[in-house]
Amino acid sequence: MSKKVYCIASFEAKDGKEQELLETLQALEPQSSREDGCIQYLVTKHISHENARGKSFPIVFNEIWASKEAFELHCNKAYITDFFEKHCVDKNGLVKDFNVCVYSDEIN
Repeated sequence: MSKKVYCIASFEAKDGKEQELLETLQALEPQSSREDGCIQYLVTKHISHENARGKSFPIVFNEIWASKEAFELHCNKAYITDFFEKHCVDKNGLVKDFNVCVYSDEIN
């Protein structure tokens, strides 16, 4: 059975802050990608497509981690907690709203 963890972290920027938020999130990629257990850490932007009609925030991290432990270590890194505090919690941050969900491919 796989122990991989899949994380979808999506973000909605405050008005006029989309590009700045995208660049801020892209700056997290290199360090996160070098962490032990990181398989994929990629920021993406929503695009329109006729076969994809769901609702989503416009900026999404697609993450794959080798294990729950590796994901938890990542979440507790100072640069990640600082990002969330500065941009998601602080009223002066770049993020209007966000959603972080974690998934497994294990079927019980």
